[in-house]
Amino acid sequence: MPNRRLLAPALAAALVLTFALALPLTATAAPEPKDPKKQTPWGLYLTSQEAHDMKVAEGGKVLFVDVRDPIEIMFTGFTDVVDINVPFMLADRTKWNPKKPVFLMAKNPDFEPGIERALKKAGLTKDAPVILMCRSGGTRGAPSAMMLDGKGYAKVYVVVDGFEGGTLKDGPKKGWRLKDGWKNSGLPWSYKLNKDKMYGLD
Repeated sequence: MPNRRLLAPALAAALVLTFALALPLTATAAPEPKDPKKQTPWGLYLTSQEAHDMKVAEGGKVLFVDVRDPIEIMFTGFTDVVDINVPFMLADRTKWNPKKPVFLMAKNPDFEPGIERALKKAGLTKDAPVILMCRSGGTRGAPSAMMLDGKGYAKVYVVVDGFEGGTLKDGPKKGWRLKDGWKNSGLPWSYKLNKDKMYGLD
């Protein structure tokens, strides 16, 4: 009969190893946004730092998607840590927004098909974790995730603070996007785009 005293340390070591292997996908969890419009059916949320760490730890097992308009990316910057750019919304330069002094943004009908193509190209299925990230984590984060709802995606994460973060509410730099976010966290950033990852060029 095996010695229980010898088995105990081995069992403990096995449990620690199992926990460590599962850690990258389970320990990363930003608080659920209070605003219902920023919540998703999956209830999976990350900070930009957590998204970075998860992608670095899991590599090709995770699909990391930049959902911004590629022209927006060209002027505001890019990180090569993402796998692909599939915009949730695209600016229509032929139409003006009646509520704001900007061009109208329209939902990209190719968004969900684009995500599915990216998964297949990466050798992944819809069971793989998908990370969606926009500029601030607000107006396009959860809405882009909702485009995948009911389509068989098992784990869709939304990055709550986005690439540029939130705006300061007071002080001399009020209105500047200097609160949280990928860029403000000192994570990899460049103004040189990766052509192979940009939407519409394949």
